[in-house]
Amino acid sequence: MSFSSEKDTNFCFPIPDVLENDKVQLVPFIRLVEGFDANTWNYLSYGPFEILGESACRANHATTTFTILDKVGPLAVNGEPVIAGMVSYINSSDADACTEIGFVVVLPQFHRTHVTSNHAGGLGLRRLQWVCNTKNYPSLKVAERMGFRFEGVLRWSRVVPPKKAIGYKAAPERKGDPRAGNGGRDSAFSSCCWDDWEGGVREWVDKVMARNK
Repeated sequence: MSFSSEKDTNFCFPIPDVLENDKVQLVPFIRLVEGFDANTWNYLSYGPFEILGESACRANHATTTFTILDKVGPLAVNGEPVIAGMVSYINSSDADACTEIGFVVVLPQFHRTHVTSNHAGGLGLRRLQWVCNTKNYPSLKVAERMGFRFEGVLRWSRVVPPKKAIGYKAAPERKGDPRAGNGGRDSAFSSCCWDDWEGGVREWVDKVMARNK
């Protein structure tokens, strides 16, 4: 697994030079594969990958991806941060001042720790959304814990390959389906908007991020 200090200059929003707090640091993503077991990808419409490179992550103007570094956990030895996962801003729009936290993958040894609640940084936008598989209950709980407001379910929102069996719908048995043989997923949408943030969510998130575990 690798990371770099080079910024993603193709992203539609300016990225601060430093994205970190006292617990985690986000650095530009290059390659992140090792350390993930098969269950990591269960509820995601993508993966697993043999190699997921920066060229794929940086090709989209609406997307930028970071490696999550843990600075204080037991695996961070002698002050050296260790890779804990990856996270992206996706479906971003500078015209509409919004983005989505997506491609969130945290290594198994960092589940239920401060890493999950500390990796998300803000860009001062109007809307930040969180979209996940309706069967991905841990992800739904994270969104709720971080102050996101549940908005609803978008049915059959993703087409997924046949190898995806956990948390997905079976392929439709219908004539003329352009993606015949592929399953699908329902997506749960949650959001935190500027008025939520300024109306108390910011203080709530500060408390959640202050947890020591």
